[in-house]
Amino acid sequence: MATSAIRQAAAGDAIAFARIVDAYHADMVRVAYVVSGGSQELADDAVQAAWTIAWRKLRSVRDPSRLRSWLVAVAANEARQLCRRQRRRAVVELDVAAADPCSADPADRAEDVDLRRAIQRLTPDDRALLALRYEVGLDSAEIGALAGRPAATIRWRLARIVGRLREELTDA
Repeated sequence: MATSAIRQAAAGDAIAFARIVDAYHADMVRVAYVVSGGSQELADDAVQAAWTIAWRKLRSVRDPSRLRSWLVAVAANEARQLCRRQRRRAVVELDVAAADPCSADPADRAEDVDLRRAIQRLTPDDRALLALRYEVGLDSAEIGALAGRPAATIRWRLARIVGRLREELTDA
């Protein structure tokens, strides 16, 4: 994203802000979806709230090259807050009608269900780390800068989270 577009949006240019929304909305939704445990409704609400915050605080972005990571972090934070407020357990729904009964064995999808359940059992903070790393592709230094932690700490936490998921999936 061009620095000029960010400056224009920060100055109140709605068209420049719309370009920013167009460029980063999908990344924010993916992160919020993972953090919310697979709830599209919560993800959409979180991203909507994140855009409101972004509009108000866009001037506070000091480094335009970090706009993407800042926006996905805002979306992740909003998703975590919504999860905490709701404190409800998400239900995993399988789209049985979409599966072709003649060509696919339902047991083949069991691993997908196990992974979803394992991810849903993680805390919203752990899901946020996974989403920032694997959905958006931020490296540990970028995540560390957003979280105010050293990159080594982020790498350690990610390794621990992935290890827990592997362990749980092997036991399943």
